[in-house]
Amino acid sequence: MEQLTTSIDVLFILLGAILVLFMHAGFAFLEVGTVQHKNQVNALVKIMSDLAVSTVAYFFVGYGIAYGVFLGFNIDGALTTAMTERSGYDLVKFFFLMTFAAAIPAIVSGGIAERARFYPQLVATFFIVALVYPFFEGIAWNGNFGIQDYLESTYGAPFHDFAGSVVVHGVGGWIAFIAVIVLGARTGRYTKDGHINQNHPPSSIPFLALGAWILTVGWFGFNVMSAQQVEGIQGLVAVNSLMAMAGGILAATFIGKQDPGFVHNGPLAGLVAICAGSDVVSPLGALVIGVVAGALFVKAFTWTQKHLRVDDVLGVWALHGLCGVWGAIAAGIFGSVALGGLGGVAMESQLIGTIMGISVAVLGAGLVYGLIKVTMGLRLTQEEEYDGADLSIHRIRANPPQES
Repeated sequence: MEQLTTSIDVLFILLGAILVLFMHAGFAFLEVGTVQHKNQVNALVKIMSDLAVSTVAYFFVGYGIAYGVFLGFNIDGALTTAMTERSGYDLVKFFFLMTFAAAIPAIVSGGIAERARFYPQLVATFFIVALVYPFFEGIAWNGNFGIQDYLESTYGAPFHDFAGSVVVHGVGGWIAFIAVIVLGARTGRYTKDGHINQNHPPSSIPFLALGAWILTVGWFGFNVMSAQQVEGIQGLVAVNSLMAMAGGILAATFIGKQDPGFVHNGPLAGLVAICAGSDVVSPLGALVIGVVAGALFVKAFTWTQKHLRVDDVLGVWALHGLCGVWGAIAAGIFGSVALGGLGGVAMESQLIGTIMGISVAVLGAGLVYGLIKVTMGLRLTQEEEYDGADLSIHRIRANPPQES
């Protein structure tokens, strides 16, 4: 029976890993549909290449920093020769968590689209997945440095982030925010007095919608299977994810005035926000969390573009950075017994954990992107940007002209 239970757990987490892995197709098509046609190939190649770099970085470095288990090397630096001796569960757990780590550069990709050089961004991906992301992941999900123990002893509960509102999405969104600032706006995007000069509508609403749907479906693996064991499955997590998704759609539809870009990002906003508290809030609380997240995305995206003049192409700071922060705070509010939650959360711990996540993301991204900008350069030339990343980098368009 013990062997059967272990095998079921391995299958469970493996299916979760596959679902989250497929979400990267969603990131790709969401970006393909949003960017200009001359940058569609670049979006596809970036997401695929980032995934490979993330896998290597997390295998050799990141997973060890977060959990103290170095899969590629022993602690003394010798190459591990007994990988097959590790349990199947340990290996699929790495696979599952690697797909989370790889979401960070996929998030960043949408913010810096249409003007970033290819190889410098891959270098940034390696260091972010190897060092920056796992540093906070280890604090939040493995209790590194005893911070969670301190929060629990001081405030009655540790920082609670069941599926990564802050650990994954908040960190990814704030890294992207810094990357966009360091990179600068697309050429001609703003006038000298700061007004929007060029609007770039989505190049393909069907591709954008396809990306949103893939992400939405995969998210149920992201959230539900974060239990990492069959006995930890909660129908509550699934229903809460569904309710938050619906709330995000409704808010984005009405506040965004039926704009398809807002409508298809609405479910993602709700799902980002519900990650943290999906196991402790009530379905009604999840609906409210989703509604607020959908509204927050629409308003924050517009405000970021018009007033902050931060050229975040897909609005990833609003979607992942701000909605992730809201999700962690909302877990502290709606996870309380007084509001129908299951308890076990403390608002002080939620605030401290959220601030820590943002701080790690901002400092880490500033260091990584700042150094790369100085040493390698981050941007395409003005001429390359005008021609588009597809021709400038990949020498091919998404739809090459047909021979006559």
